[in-house]
Amino acid sequence: MTVAPIDVTALARPEILALRPYRAATYEEGLVRLNANETPWRPPGDESADGLNRYPEIRPAALTDRLAELYGLETGQILVTRGSSEAIDLIIRCFCRPGLDDVVICPPTFGMYEVYAQVQGADIISVPLASDAGFAFDVDAVLEAWTERTKLVFVCSPNNPTGNSVPTADLLRLANELRGRGIVVVDGAYLEFADADPTQELLEACANVIVLRTLSKALGLAGIRCGAAVAAPAIIELIGCILPPYSYPSPCQDAALACLAPDNRGELRARASKLREERQRVAHQLQSMTGIECVWPSEANFLLVRASTPAQMVAAAKRGGFLIRDFSWDNYTRNCLRITIGSPDQNDRLLEALAGANSMSGAE
Repeated sequence: MTVAPIDVTALARPEILALRPYRAATYEEGLVRLNANETPWRPPGDESADGLNRYPEIRPAALTDRLAELYGLETGQILVTRGSSEAIDLIIRCFCRPGLDDVVICPPTFGMYEVYAQVQGADIISVPLASDAGFAFDVDAVLEAWTERTKLVFVCSPNNPTGNSVPTADLLRLANELRGRGIVVVDGAYLEFADADPTQELLEACANVIVLRTLSKALGLAGIRCGAAVAAPAIIELIGCILPPYSYPSPCQDAALACLAPDNRGELRARASKLREERQRVAHQLQSMTGIECVWPSEANFLLVRASTPAQMVAAAKRGGFLIRDFSWDNYTRNCLRITIGSPDQNDRLLEALAGANSMSGAE
């Protein structure tokens, strides 16, 4: 369904709308660059393609093109960022005035939404997920909590740390209800592990949706910190005004392009598929394990489990050579652990270690 266009940029901070973007030095093929105060010699040990003495492109054009092709979008809908976390920061700074605007978050969820909102001085409206319904996202509760001050709602889908996805119909309804009033930010960091990817459908139907993507998870590029905000071109242009030039390093772009080469797509899909299979296998074995009270369904590369003795589970995993994430401190995830799905061998050894913890607990 295509809706009439709206001026989503009107929701941005007046200071951002009036901002005159910095005019960075441009480069032209075949011309010596003496316009950016760079050093003419490569540093010792530099074997990069373009030379680390040179600034990267103002925006990584080749990588933007590759991501547009990967996600089935236009280049004008994509802004490459240093991880999707940087995109969260940019969006909040773009739309929220300190002390005047609000952000909705739905705990338990990714903690950086709250951190970046606090840094910007935006107030936080908390609309918890329905824990008694499998941590379901409540559209009606978000709409009821919305005020004239509210600008953004962050929806992590699949959600971290619970692993469940929000139905596309709910996301569409939320965005349509908030047309002209707010922006729906869908954090799709784990979409490659999910049953469906709503990115194209959401952007085609709703001008007030931003989807965050990352290469850190399924694509295995956490070390280069590459993410993207994808949205209507007007939003991308606006957010791009506050992203510094030359912000994405050339070696990181080279690594991303190599990974995303067409010949590698099959292997990347196979790896994601294998992790989904392992997720199901590990969940099944955990469900039958003494001391595990609940294993929630997941569409991510991790499982949220509730344990009768979470501290013992964490200690047993560590003795077996593994770190798992303890979420017991969070009021929304009491006695819960988040377990990332590893390789089949890693998963086998972790399960053995956790089973050993239960045997020791039973003996006591």
